[in-house]
Amino acid sequence: MDSRAGLSGAERDRLHVNGRACDCTDVMMLLHFSGDRRRISAVSIPRDSYVRFAPHRDKKGEAPTAHWGKINAAHRHGGPALAVRTVEQATGLRVHHYAEADFAGFVAAVDGLGGAEVCTRKPMWDENAGLDLAAGEHALSGGDALRFVRARHVPPPGDLGRVRRQQQLVAGVLLRLAGERADDPSALLRAARTLRRTVRTDEGLTRQQLLRLGGRLRGLSARRMEFATVPIADFDHRVASWGSTLAWDDRRARALFRALAEDRPLTRDRALAPPPGVRPVAVDPGLVPVRVVGEGRESARVERALRRNGFSVAGRGGGRRAEGRTVISYAPGYDGYARVLAAALPQARTRPVVGHSRTLTVRPGAGRVRLARIVHDRSSVEGAPVTAKDLACP
Repeated sequence: MDSRAGLSGAERDRLHVNGRACDCTDVMMLLHFSGDRRRISAVSIPRDSYVRFAPHRDKKGEAPTAHWGKINAAHRHGGPALAVRTVEQATGLRVHHYAEADFAGFVAAVDGLGGAEVCTRKPMWDENAGLDLAAGEHALSGGDALRFVRARHVPPPGDLGRVRRQQQLVAGVLLRLAGERADDPSALLRAARTLRRTVRTDEGLTRQQLLRLGGRLRGLSARRMEFATVPIADFDHRVASWGSTLAWDDRRARALFRALAEDRPLTRDRALAPPPGVRPVAVDPGLVPVRVVGEGRESARVERALRRNGFSVAGRGGGRRAEGRTVISYAPGYDGYARVLAAALPQARTRPVVGHSRTLTVRPGAGRVRLARIVHDRSSVEGAPVTAKDLACP
């Protein structure tokens, strides 16, 4: 919950949460335990998802209403009950239990559970969130964990990048519980007491129920924990009075929820993946300006293939082809564009060049250049089903 309740001014400064509270759900995640107790699936629902709210009374408590809005605002309009019913309506799933933590509760819960272990492949720094982590493994305190899951200005930026970091942190907590505590009744009891003290739950999620759920983590490896994000079709769906929202990819979202309802693994579901033989990329190729350098039929073939993939090809320049592998040259700072172009040229090597123009240059290599089909699909790049093993450092 985006709530600063219980935090002093000094604590807000330390945690970098001085902004205005929205009384909305900052993070939403569905947790599913498989019937055979061999798998746990976590599905994140991006906070700006545009959905129809479940029927409820208006803000004055009078006329019944059922309108559309950002899913994180359902809590503000009707508390936990409306948030749960809206998720159920949007997903078609039955939510059996509910747990909620504000910022202070989240910090206390992570500390009470012994911290959270995460691994970052690159340094992470976000001044707004107060985050400063070197590359490598980290044991995060509750305060550091809050900064980690709320950071927005680290790559990949935006909601899906932040959601993936939230999944990474949850994976670290679950793995700790599954490894160190699932076989220790006293440790499970301490964990259950911590959650009951720091987290708001529905009446049915008793301490005994938490103990049973904790016991179901016993023996689960990182490969048995999977994480996914609801697929998005439009990342800037503009709506009057709501601004920029996220519109779901209805076909793939239905396939995701159907897999959960049928208790099937998400990571093996082909309906959630791009077509076979197509590589997803996070940036629209049409935004990437490219020039192919080199004479001859092979250079012309590369140029045509890049156009078919949607790149903004500025034509072909003269000159000799590269010796050996194909070379992609670009100006420093355009690494994201270079990665998209490299996805279409799998054997190419990328080379940043100081003073290079904004237009990326492709110099085809010797022999026949290997080409690949790509598709602009941020959801598959940043939110596709993965296991906790995939979220760890290599």
